[in-house]
Amino acid sequence: MYAVELDDARKTFAVYRARPGAKALGRLRRERTLVHAVDGVSFTVAPGEMVGYVGPNGAGKSTTVKMLTGILVPSSGLVRVLGLEPTRQRVELARRIGVVFGQRTQLWWDLPLIDSFELLRHIYRIPEDRYRRNLASFTGVLDLEPFLATPVRQLSLGQRMRGDLAAALLHEPEMLFLDEPTIGLDVVAKARIREFLADVNRERGTTVLLTTHDMDDIERLCRRMLVIDHGRVIYDGDLEKLRRRFGGESVLIVDLEEPGPEIEVDGARFERMEGPRQWLRFRRDEVTAAALISSVASKVKLQDLAITDPAIEDVVRRIYESGLS
Repeated sequence: MYAVELDDARKTFAVYRARPGAKALGRLRRERTLVHAVDGVSFTVAPGEMVGYVGPNGAGKSTTVKMLTGILVPSSGLVRVLGLEPTRQRVELARRIGVVFGQRTQLWWDLPLIDSFELLRHIYRIPEDRYRRNLASFTGVLDLEPFLATPVRQLSLGQRMRGDLAAALLHEPEMLFLDEPTIGLDVVAKARIREFLADVNRERGTTVLLTTHDMDDIERLCRRMLVIDHGRVIYDGDLEKLRRRFGGESVLIVDLEEPGPEIEVDGARFERMEGPRQWLRFRRDEVTAAALISSVASKVKLQDLAITDPAIEDVVRRIYESGLS
């Protein structure tokens, strides 16, 4: 059984706009337009996977997550989570999933954080011993102790996000949906949350579907990435394959024992030189890094070397701008 299964899933909204010239004529005339927010999306997620789901604003990411969590009813197609139909079996599904929306909170605004956790314990009917064990674990890993007694409205964004993550996982869900979980956070807060999510996926086997605009989240957490644009999935596969296919050129940085002439090897192009350091550009779809390094090592005396690849954010932007051709 798949943790997530979508087959030709679609969500269409009717949008009403004033007709051109209607206001000038003093009449309230509107025309109905159909917007295909999700337009035939199909993919599966296996239990225990952590998958990145990325796309520009309006691409259909959040709409997909809302269908998967039962908030929105699909217009057509198959949508299943943990073998359940989200809109028909919402109560049963809610007990088995956790959801974090970066710009919303499931915590009670005027209550201390610990009181929100206590209320969730009763809502999910979590056994006392399991609740105490999970609370102690999350409090330690996420460093919640200093603000457990603080009203949620007084928490910083980073503190609230840590609280939301703990709240979503107290009942030990099998599946976790994350929609922009690091939005607006500083570098330290992002690092803490990424480390926590990696631990949850690795140690508890929790399946994670992560939507984000922050490509660092994807690179550090996910091996597989789904790219959606205009309501359609345009890429589904390994992160490194995406980079190799659409990433353009990588750079081999070579440190020589002493300055020398430009390095000339098949499959690479000399870019620049600074003292004993030289930069060579190459495409991974034309020559492997291992073969290139071997060729360079046979010609010069190496002291050190490094390879830099295109940032995944640049790769995805190139896909949006140019397509997958």
